[in-house]
Amino acid sequence: MTSLITGPDGRARCAWVGDDPEYRLYHDDEWGTPLHGDRALFEKMSLEGFQAGLSWITILRKRPRFREVFAGFVPELVARFDEADVERLMSDAGIIRNRAKIEATIGNARIVRTMGEGELDALMWSFAPPASGIRPTSFADVPAVTAESTALSKELRRRGFRFVGATTMYALMQSAGMVDDHIEGCWRA
Repeated sequence: MTSLITGPDGRARCAWVGDDPEYRLYHDDEWGTPLHGDRALFEKMSLEGFQAGLSWITILRKRPRFREVFAGFVPELVARFDEADVERLMSDAGIIRNRAKIEATIGNARIVRTMGEGELDALMWSFAPPASGIRPTSFADVPAVTAESTALSKELRRRGFRFVGATTMYALMQSAGMVDDHIEGCWRA
């Protein structure tokens, strides 16, 4: 399988983008771009948790609705959700209706609410590995999990967070720019 694909604009991109315009925009504007802020990282953590077992494009297409029904992923607001909110979310076909993931998002918001401003950002970024200077040349060079994502997962779970496994945290690290896994030859590399 090829690791790069050339888009309609003539740019080479990581091949996971395929020919989907929404994926192309996500790749070009977000994936691998450093992301900071407690709210933004809480959203990313939540959506990565919902993605577990599904494709990211499914989450990406549902992201506007997720943002709407999860109060913009403002932790202080989501932390106030109760059982009626869980039932409301379970009946919303615009999101992934998984009770465990919904309840985990609410529980995770409650943990973030107890943290100081900037603490979630600092915690997550403290596990970002130093840039290696070695760019992956194919998908085979891109790990699914690393020592850093495993350590981040362990620390988050120690604090009570859920749906933050090592593979999920590595996907977050890629998407939030903590690591740069754009394939060599990709215009973003």
